Amino acid sequence: MIWKRIFGRSDRDEVPFALYRALVAQARMPGLYIHAGVPDTLEGRFEMVMLHAFLVLRRLKDAEEPGRALAQRIFDIMFDDMDQTLREIGVGDLSVGKKIKKMASSFYGRMAAYDAGLADADEHVLADAIRRNVFAEMEVPASQVAALADYVRACVAALAEEPDSAFFEGRASFAAAPLVPPVLAEGPIA
Repeated sequence: MIWKRIFGRSDRDEVPFALYRALVAQARMPGLYIHAGVPDTLEGRFEMVMLHAFLVLRRLKDAEEPGRALAQRIFDIMFDDMDQTLREIGVGDLSVGKKIKKMASSFYGRMAAYDAGLADADEHVLADAIRRNVFAEMEVPASQVAALADYVRACVAALAEEPDSAFFEGRASFAAAPLVPPVLAEGPIA
């Protein structure tokens, strides 16, 4: 694995790397932090990468076996990137594996919660999952959480409209980032 990092990637890695770069770029959209009120912290950015990875991986499940294989490559790239990031911010080598294992467990939990939220007819189920994960231990207006939940649903719809071939060419289209300023939102979430 380390030799691939030093000497480059194979052609089979270009598509999953392109999709990973696309989801990270979307996770860094200023509107998510400015308008939806996602905390612009290490944790907030982690949550946005996890959320966008969930959206892409969820869509790739519909592409049958080639999609599942591509999803696995993206997952591997994402956690290799997180491993490298932890090392760059000074986490000791002995702790990195434990932290990555915890992050992977968190990701699986988020995937299950977001899947359940999207599957449930009650729109509050997804909003509650977002509040618990993205806005953990924060008091945020209900409209702010709802804006992010609406954005997630819009991304699901945008990604569903993409043909499988777009993903296999390394392209993913997300919805526009939310434009509801949190300062105009009223009332805490129940």
